[in-house]
Amino acid sequence: MPANDRFDFLLAWFFVLVWGSGYLASKTGMQYAAPLTFLSLRYAFGVLCLALWVLASRPRWPSTKREVLHICVAGLLMHAVNLGGSHYAQYLGMSAGITALLLATQPLFTAIFASQMLGEKLLRRQWLGVAIALAGVSLVVWYKVNLQAGSLASFVAVAVSLAAITSGTLYQRAFCRDADLRSAAFIQFLVSLAVLAPLAVGIDGFAVRWSWQLIAAIVFLVVFASILAVNVLHTLMRRGHATKVTSLFFLTPIVAVLLEWGMFGVVPTALTLIGIVITCAGVALVTARGERKS
Repeated sequence: MPANDRFDFLLAWFFVLVWGSGYLASKTGMQYAAPLTFLSLRYAFGVLCLALWVLASRPRWPSTKREVLHICVAGLLMHAVNLGGSHYAQYLGMSAGITALLLATQPLFTAIFASQMLGEKLLRRQWLGVAIALAGVSLVVWYKVNLQAGSLASFVAVAVSLAAITSGTLYQRAFCRDADLRSAAFIQFLVSLAVLAPLAVGIDGFAVRWSWQLIAAIVFLVVFASILAVNVLHTLMRRGHATKVTSLFFLTPIVAVLLEWGMFGVVPTALTLIGIVITCAGVALVTARGERKS
């Protein structure tokens, strides 16, 4: 394997391991702060880190108010609403592995809506992947759905998260194609903090039990996930490795399940593992590179 390919391979696995670990970092942090409070702390630290980065790198800033508005809308969907939903799902009792699995279907729904809204027609193989992935998800979650308020609320929260990340991805693809990633990330972190902080005060009471675990979770999520992993993702995409990264992304539920098992003693059932494999295989069929029907 050429040196460049080996380096790209390592970068791709770095992204997968960090992204999968992020669910456990969030679960750890929310033992010391409620979801909106934890997210507010995360974005406050993120704004500080990105402020130093943009001062040093001097990126291009949006040139019009419309461009700023588009960046803000995409950021609120992909950050505030998406992470707010996924964090609350875990806070209400959904395991990190199941949350990761459900959110790993995001490329599937993005492909479906893109086929309807952007004219990106799906192949028969991709529609088969949709059916397989949904069957895998059903296999994992059907026995967990009951009439308990906490259970239903956690599924509603992760559904909101999934809808937000899907719509945010499509929105950013349509309206923020030329935005500089550095300035856009700073703006999106800042607007997310502006929205989440008042909600954290009003809903959570902004109660925090400071600990090194909380600080470590915030640092990991900001530095490794929000900054390094996201930039690794965009770097690999721009170097023509979209399919490789997308395929490895489907391993994040496995990473989350194994780490949750080791860190919190949440033992996955055989049904959960089988469902994850089926779901990931289905999503891989949907997103695998191939000629699209015109």
